[in-house]
Amino acid sequence: MKNPKGKVYLVGAGPGDCNLMTVRSHKLLSQAEVLIYDALIDIPQLELIPATCRKIEVGKRGGQPSTQQQEINRLLVEHCKLGKQVIRLKSGDPFIFGRSSSEIQALITAGCDFEVIAGISSALAAPLLAGIPLTDPVMSRCFAVMSAHEPDALEWEALVQIETLVILMGGRNLSEIIWQLQKHGRSPETPIAIIRDCGRPEQQIWLGTLSNIVQQTAGQSLSPCVIIIGEVVRLREYLIQPESTNMIDTPVTTNNSQLPLAGQTILVTRAASQSAEFSDRLQQQGARVIEMPALVIGPPSTWEPLDSAIAQLSSFHWLILTSHNAVDCFFQRLQAKGKDARSLFGIKIAVVGKKTAESLRSHSLQPDFIPPNFVADSLVENFPDNLQNCKILFPRVESGGREVLVKEFTAKGAQVIEVPAYQSCCPETIDPIALSALQNQAVNIITFASSKTVQNFCKLIEQSPELSRSQDWLTNVCIASIGPETSKSCYNLLGKLDVEAKEYTLDGLTEAIVEWVAEYQNL
Repeated sequence: MKNPKGKVYLVGAGPGDCNLMTVRSHKLLSQAEVLIYDALIDIPQLELIPATCRKIEVGKRGGQPSTQQQEINRLLVEHCKLGKQVIRLKSGDPFIFGRSSSEIQALITAGCDFEVIAGISSALAAPLLAGIPLTDPVMSRCFAVMSAHEPDALEWEALVQIETLVILMGGRNLSEIIWQLQKHGRSPETPIAIIRDCGRPEQQIWLGTLSNIVQQTAGQSLSPCVIIIGEVVRLREYLIQPESTNMIDTPVTTNNSQLPLAGQTILVTRAASQSAEFSDRLQQQGARVIEMPALVIGPPSTWEPLDSAIAQLSSFHWLILTSHNAVDCFFQRLQAKGKDARSLFGIKIAVVGKKTAESLRSHSLQPDFIPPNFVADSLVENFPDNLQNCKILFPRVESGGREVLVKEFTAKGAQVIEVPAYQSCCPETIDPIALSALQNQAVNIITFASSKTVQNFCKLIEQSPELSRSQDWLTNVCIASIGPETSKSCYNLLGKLDVEAKEYTLDGLTEAIVEWVAEYQNL
């Protein structure tokens, strides 16, 4: 039997922000079976990838070991021939210093189907995000984009005649670039801007002239950066927000210092497939977010109990869904069995929390009951129907669920059929970026949205002797919880709790963190 025909998509990831990727790129990433990506790809972009997708990092970070291009070509061909949908994710645009030609030639030679998806190059995005226009009717009627990875190979005598220069991969050779430009006649007073980590929360900008920029950036790591040289740099003063104009000639971060969480590094422990929304909330408040997934959501060990319940749906009075995961997994299985929402006719649905209600509405269904305080334990106390002889279907996590809830329902005469709809497991390893941040005491706040994330976080920390041998690293770290049950786990396992959301939602947790930071800074 032949394998299904595979296809390779060479996708431009843009400058780093998921919001600056194309709609087409987002869609393809959500359907990827194999991802082969560069080191400069951001974690939020990787979270668009399905959990079942195989991820292969191939480097391509300046000054560090990278996978040989020939090996990258081989990986693309190999997985395509296995019938997979392969995403070759590249920073910026695939055709701007993306080394796509070699990969395309390898795919053509091997007879593999492929498609190139445009991305926004940092050469265009970085100056725009910094408030610097590349063209101007007077100051810049043209611009040139170049790589300064090998500055000796550039025609500097011709380049100095161009009004605006945009230089990629030049951070390590800044002194050579400045020397060449002045040697060939560019004025020492020519304005220059260096933008590091364009499109990311930690973006920084240095502004100066050819005569002083090397001194300004001495001792700084500039890679990855975009360098803009020309009179248009002066226009930034007139095109940025008024409160930022006093920052000229100094390093500038794009995080507005007025945002409530500016300067805070926050660790998010939600499952990788579910952390983006919460991370976005925190970043919009000015925080730097590091994601350390402490949950992996997957199918249960067997579908038999849920399949049996689905076959007898008409016998149930109520369906109880206590999480976004429960909703998604239940309806995915319902569809897999050839059914849809119409099968729930006559059955009332109770959900816990706004997010769970939103998930249900995405299936064109309205909840019949949402308990107050958005906690599952208030379901029984406030349940709208007589529970005597009431038959309830309760799809839930396979282990570590709410046994007390079931006991209370049963004690009031209900017949509760519990069925595993998904598993929430602990990842095998701790995310290396998160580990490094914890070890270096660079994390200000750790957030937990469930008891399971607290438990798994502690298991992951045990893998790091430097952290597990002492809890001193927690002394100056704020522990933030989404609600009472999660808070109990924080007290029991971490020995402390600093913040608990008043409303047990991600919005409530964000608001509580903002209030805590404001109070903490005023001490």
